[in-house]
Amino acid sequence: VTFGGGEAAMVFLPDESRSLPPPPLLNRGSAWLGLTGWIAALLDNAFNHRPVLRAGVHRQILFTTVGWFVGYYLAKRTDYMYAKLDRELLEYVRQHPEDFKAAEKRKIGELLEDFHPVR
Repeated sequence: VTFGGGEAAMVFLPDESRSLPPPPLLNRGSAWLGLTGWIAALLDNAFNHRPVLRAGVHRQILFTTVGWFVGYYLAKRTDYMYAKLDRELLEYVRQHPEDFKAAEKRKIGELLEDFHPVR
């Protein structure tokens, strides 16, 4: 099966994910995968006996950018998956209210036992 240019991205992120707010650019996944990409470029320099920090700066920037991009879209997909799960669970609760009765309101004094200090 071959996909056109935009169809492969839509498999990863369906159209309904566009209604969600975008994740922040600086999120945990982007930062970690960007750092991983940069370290991968540094390790490539070290394994090939090149100066670790000074050689292939363009490659370091490229690997960091690719890692950041992948981390951003993984965060976006994670947000979509959790939103989809929340929607399905709330729909189930709405369709079966007898299984999810509201708990009666009780005061904190009714919940806690009387305090009797031991000496």
